[in-house]
Amino acid sequence: MKYAKVPKEKPVNPIVLAHGLLGFDELHLVSPSLPGIRYWRGITEELSRRGVEVITARVPPSGSIEARAARLAASIAEKASGKSVNIIAHSMVWLGKGLDSRYMISQLRPNQVDVRTLTTIATPHRGSAFADYMLEAIGTDRLPKVYHMLEYFGLETGAFSQLTRQYMAQNFNPKTPDVEGIKYYSYGAYLEAKNWSIFRPAYDIIRDLEGAPNDGLVSVPSSKWGTYKGTLVGVSHLEVINWTNGFKQLLGLLTASNNFNAVAFYLAIADMLAKEGH
Repeated sequence: MKYAKVPKEKPVNPIVLAHGLLGFDELHLVSPSLPGIRYWRGITEELSRRGVEVITARVPPSGSIEARAARLAASIAEKASGKSVNIIAHSMVWLGKGLDSRYMISQLRPNQVDVRTLTTIATPHRGSAFADYMLEAIGTDRLPKVYHMLEYFGLETGAFSQLTRQYMAQNFNPKTPDVEGIKYYSYGAYLEAKNWSIFRPAYDIIRDLEGAPNDGLVSVPSSKWGTYKGTLVGVSHLEVINWTNGFKQLLGLLTASNNFNAVAFYLAIADMLAKEGH
């Protein structure tokens, strides 16, 4: 897909950037007093520089969709101060944030949060074959031990089983209809993973089980929800958030990265929202 690198307009309402599962707004690996790794690295700064009001929402790293949606609502209510908002949600490492946003909008409907639009990026609206594969590979007997290990490191485990294709088709989607008056937009991503790519195993699993192009974690068909705005070609699940620090550079050697400009992509989303009157 093509997109303008310099938006000509800015949205009327603030943009809420909602991170994905195992994501964060800013991560401090060493000390809170030292610079951290920003989830939306460079994106928040450039949007703000263009005059766009940006809010970053912080939620539990890996809780259930319901728990994370409740925290998302509280975070938006606190930071938006009653303003109407446009949510842009990305799914990170294991998937998820766009689903939390949909649940919050459809099921929680918090009075203090007025969502005008939801734009999801690489979100598994119909589940992921990779989630199916991982849960089957782990097995029901060993799953509690894996959960216990994750919880030992402070990670909640409620969301993992909610990302299967069966759960999305039979449970989540039927119970989480779109809300009239709110605009839903979505983007997908597609990566032709090379043999040395860290995404190659997951890419192959999704391609074989879903028979669809994918970004190494989420297939293009599963990413489509509401008005589909296009597919990012040659872009991995990680590259969508513009990690340009040393850690990202190391991973870039292993993900067959192209010259994708994540900052320009988010500026284009802001421009699209502005032109749509949001």
